[in-house]
Amino acid sequence: MIAQVTAEYILAASILSADFLCLGDSIREAEEAGADWIHIDVMDGHFVPNLSLGPAVVEACRRATRLPLDVHLMVDRPDHLLEAFARSGSTYLTVHVEACPDIHRTLGTIRALGLKPGIALNPGTPASAIFQTAGEVDLIRVMAVNSGFAGQDFIPSVLEKVEVTRSWRTSGRTSAWIQVDGGIKPSTVAMAARAGADAFAVATAVFQHPAGIRAGIQDLRDALARA
Repeated sequence: MIAQVTAEYILAASILSADFLCLGDSIREAEEAGADWIHIDVMDGHFVPNLSLGPAVVEACRRATRLPLDVHLMVDRPDHLLEAFARSGSTYLTVHVEACPDIHRTLGTIRALGLKPGIALNPGTPASAIFQTAGEVDLIRVMAVNSGFAGQDFIPSVLEKVEVTRSWRTSGRTSAWIQVDGGIKPSTVAMAARAGADAFAVATAVFQHPAGIRAGIQDLRDALARA
C-alpha cells in the first residue's frame, strides 16, 4: 500500500541529482528525512536533449520505498510507454502537453491504467494550453527551467502561470496539485509557494546539499514555513 500524504506542501525528491551508485540508500534516506514523493525524470534525447532512466529504474525505486513515485515523461509521443511505466510501479505519470498530439486520449489512458495523470508545461508554453484538460489531471507541473538537466537557474516569469493554474483550482476547475519543477531551493520554493504552488520537485537542493539529504529537506521545510 502506498503511504498517504499528509503534508501541507509536497516535496518530491528528484533522483536526477542522486548518487546512482547508492540510489536505494539515498531514496530511503530522503524518505526518512521527510520527503513526500520520489520524483523520477525520464528523457528520450529527442523531446529534450538529455537521455535518462526508464521503467527498470522506476521498478527499482518502487522496491526501495513505499512513497508515491512521481514519474515525469519528457519524451515525444509517450503513449507507447504508458503501460510499461504503469507496470513498473508509478503512482503519478506526467506527460507534456507539447509532446502529445491527442492529450485527452493520453491522459485517459493513464487514468485507465490505474495511475494519477499529470500534465506539464515547458517555460515557454502558456497556461491556456492546458485549460481544457485541467479537470482531467491530478497534477499540473509548471516547469521553471528548460526541461532536461538538473542544476539550472529558476525562471521567475513562470510564477504567473502558477498563479493562473492556482486560480483554476480555487474556482473548482481542477483539484490537481500545482507543482513547480526546476531550480527549486529555499529561496525559490518560498516564491513558488507564495504564487500558489503546493508541490515541488527538488533535485540538487536535496541530493547535493553540502550537509546531506536530511539538511536539504529541512532547509526547504523551513523556507516553506516562512512563505
